[in-house]
Amino acid sequence: MADKKRNTWAAKIKRIFTSVLPVSKRRKGECINCAACCRLPNVCPFLKYKSDGESYCSIYTIRPLNCRKYPRTESEFITADTCGHRFESR
Repeated sequence: MADKKRNTWAAKIKRIFTSVLPVSKRRKGECINCAACCRLPNVCPFLKYKSDGESYCSIYTIRPLNCRKYPRTESEFITADTCGHRFESR
């Protein structure tokens, strides 16, 4: 479950504005379609579900930078318990 202290609209706005910055080189892994980031801080209207329950983005090819780059840094990574990304130690 996302960290409630960091799962706020202010944090979302910060991720939007910082999405033009590069992704940390320590980020590894890939998206596993857990949809946890699609609920930060509310459910994205483009999040859809297949009949088998698997989630998907209905605008995947044109999704915003903050979606493409999440988690951009370890400090904004609040979905670590479900996400396919991880950050290597320094």
